[in-house]
Amino acid sequence: MSMRLLDCTVRDGGYINDWNFGNKTIKNILKKLVAAGVDIVEVGFLRNCEYDPNKTLYNHIEQIKPVLPKEKGNTKFFAMALHNMYDINKLEPCDGTITGIRVTFHDYDIDEGMEFCKKVLEKGYECYCQPINIMGYTDEQILGIVKKVNEIKPTGFAIVDTFGSMMKEDLLRIAMIVDNNLNPNITLGVHLHENLSLSYSLAQEFISLLINKRNIIIDGSLAGMGRVPGNLCIELISDYMNRSCGKNYDADSLLDAINDYILPIKEQSPWGYSAPYSISAKYNLHRNYAEDLVERGVLTAKDMNHILAMIEPHKKTVFDKKYIDKLFYEYQSNVIDDKEDMEELKKAVRGKEVLVIAPGSSIVENEEMINSYMGQEKPVVICANFIPEAFKYDYAFFTNTKRYEEVNKEDQSIIVTSNLAKDGKQAGYCINYNNLVSIGESGSNNVIMLLKLVKLLGAAKVSLAGCDGYSKNKANYFDSHMSKSHKTSTENNQNMANMIKQLGETMEISFLTPSNYESLI
Repeated sequence: MSMRLLDCTVRDGGYINDWNFGNKTIKNILKKLVAAGVDIVEVGFLRNCEYDPNKTLYNHIEQIKPVLPKEKGNTKFFAMALHNMYDINKLEPCDGTITGIRVTFHDYDIDEGMEFCKKVLEKGYECYCQPINIMGYTDEQILGIVKKVNEIKPTGFAIVDTFGSMMKEDLLRIAMIVDNNLNPNITLGVHLHENLSLSYSLAQEFISLLINKRNIIIDGSLAGMGRVPGNLCIELISDYMNRSCGKNYDADSLLDAINDYILPIKEQSPWGYSAPYSISAKYNLHRNYAEDLVERGVLTAKDMNHILAMIEPHKKTVFDKKYIDKLFYEYQSNVIDDKEDMEELKKAVRGKEVLVIAPGSSIVENEEMINSYMGQEKPVVICANFIPEAFKYDYAFFTNTKRYEEVNKEDQSIIVTSNLAKDGKQAGYCINYNNLVSIGESGSNNVIMLLKLVKLLGAAKVSLAGCDGYSKNKANYFDSHMSKSHKTSTENNQNMANMIKQLGETMEISFLTPSNYESLI
């Protein structure tokens, strides 16, 4: 019985960098994996796409040939295809360049996936069935798919823990069901994710259960590279296989590949354990639900836990943006009677200039100018999601749970939205959250909500300080304790600029300090 190690770095790891490793790096990573003695290397996706030699996305096998090492040792090379994202008619008959194709499909298109697998086999390739999210299958459904697999007799079948939700008892249960019913000549693989920090221990359990019983394949990637939180680290499981299973993988080649090619990527786009993704795994949810809540940048892990727990079973495995928007909005909404607080704030703001101070790094660079401006113009000063030490202020406006937890909640100059007052009013003023943000709107940004508030309060005009926008390779907040921009992109800057522009059509808004948004308006 064989036990083989498969590396999926340049395929699964491509979710981190849009598969844009660079042609030279792709070649060098593959050389290092061959030198390490890795049994199988997955070189990328077969996709209906515009081919770019710097990416590991391919239309044809011919496009893969130039990146493969001349000296291949005993390493085999595979590709992966999601059956509905690749035209099988483009797949050339197997000539030995790529010997195996791994085919993925969902629980709702199993039959289509099986037909795709048949055609892969007909073209002379080894074919491996990779059903997405096997944790979403009942035992009966697992038996059903195993029966279909036995009928077409592919080379292999894999237990794929797509959402990283598998515990030891789950792995043992599923592996025993599959092993006891899958044709003994079909290889059984496992693909694990790191949501619960269990992939290394689960891989060992898988090996212990099936070693000497059938041919098995264990997937891993260099440094666990893959969409947050990542995959099983190939350098760890190969070391275990060396020490416990008589294997002889070269650790130095794997570590060199990590140091030379993977760590520079990780510095720019980190992956690893993250509490929100562990919560999504706990409920066996599509990872995009957690990702969506993280990107909003306003929730604690506890808030995310409460929201993710609300997702109904039939919504779990396919991400629904409108649905999570609705849950987020409902969770944040805590309707109160804010008439008295609004009237008091109107007396302070109506007809006056408001200076909004946000925590951008420009307020440090322009501290003297801002204080001089405040002395001359006497604006009503409202700070956005932080308490400054360098400026006198009239109010501080909080919409973010994480930021609000850091301040004195009995400070009577603090204005909060009602989502922060679920246990009763503590701050000086509490304003209805749903009056300042619309369902599905990215305007849950604190500054946008504050601009909407001062508009409702009747401000004559607004000046913005520290509303800098995102800049690459620059400290975007003056205080390291402030949260980072949750969408560090040009697109986010444009979205913010559009919202400020829209509000500026009914209220005078100007920038006191330099801002990336100003140039986009």
